[in-house]
This record gives sequence, structure tokens and C-alpha cells, in this order.
Amino acid sequence: MFALGPRLFEISARRFLEGIYRTHGTPALAAAAALPGLSAELDQHAAAVRDILDLGVDSVERIPATVLLAGYIRGLLAELTDPITEPAEWATAGWLHLRLAGACLHGTSGAALD
Repeated sequence: MFALGPRLFEISARRFLEGIYRTHGTPALAAAAALPGLSAELDQHAAAVRDILDLGVDSVERIPATVLLAGYIRGLLAELTDPITEPAEWATAGWLHLRLAGACLHGTSGAALD
């Protein structure tokens, strides 16, 4: 019998990540091209996300990367009362925006969207 459950998790994760990439990944990387300091901050956040997902999750090899990354980001957003939007100015973006952008950078450098 075909197991649809895990595939639905992956589809849902991909759709969720696509939205975060639109609001945080692509705009942050564009801003980082002009702001070397931002580029360094994004690299640090991407490395932190990588370490959290690689070292902080049991049986990480059995969970699709898209599901792990989407779950991590959903956890970051769980306590917010208002929807997250792209920051007005990336040069002064706060920790959450930088972490979301770093997660996108980690996803594009890893296998999250394969």
C-alpha cells in the first residue's frame, strides 16, 4: 500500500518554505550582496541552523530535510501573534528576521529543496 502521509508532510513543508524564501531568503540575499556585514550575519545564522538540525535532532537521517527545516522555522514562528513580514530595512533587521533568512540560506546550500 502507498504511504501518502510522509509525502504530504514534504509537500506541505515545501510550500511553507517557498513562502519564507519569498519574504526572507531572496530579499535578504539581495541585500547581503550590497552589505558585507549582513552577509556575514546570515552565514552565522545559517551555520547555527545547520548545527541545530544536524546535532539537535534524533534520527535526523530519517527525516526529509524540507520537513526538518520547515519544522524548525514553524517553531520559531509559533509564539508570534502577528504574521511575519519582510523587514523594512535588512541592514537593521532583528534576530528573528536574520534567523529566518539564515535558515533559507542553509536550505539553499543543503539538500532542503532537493
